[in-house]
Amino acid sequence: MSVDLQTVKRVAHLARIAVSEEDAERMTGELNAILGFVEQLNEVDVSGVEPMTSVTPMEMKKRRDVVTDGSKATDIVANAPAADENFFLVPKVVE
Repeated sequence: MSVDLQTVKRVAHLARIAVSEEDAERMTGELNAILGFVEQLNEVDVSGVEPMTSVTPMEMKKRRDVVTDGSKATDIVANAPAADENFFLVPKVVE
């Protein structure tokens, strides 16, 4: 896959990034180099290689998957200008 100047400008527009003409030309080369490297990585045979989370074998620390209130409700509303029973109180807005 190759990226041209028009594609760089379109991606920049979609990402809402202002890119000058010379930056777009520079980015075209950079993106093509990155995509070339990814294509090289795709050629590597990784069959039989297990995914890993670390370079050294270790067991992941796990916590119980339970729903809690976090025990921090009072800390969270401590700096609120107005709170009632651990809820933020805000003025009613009617327009």
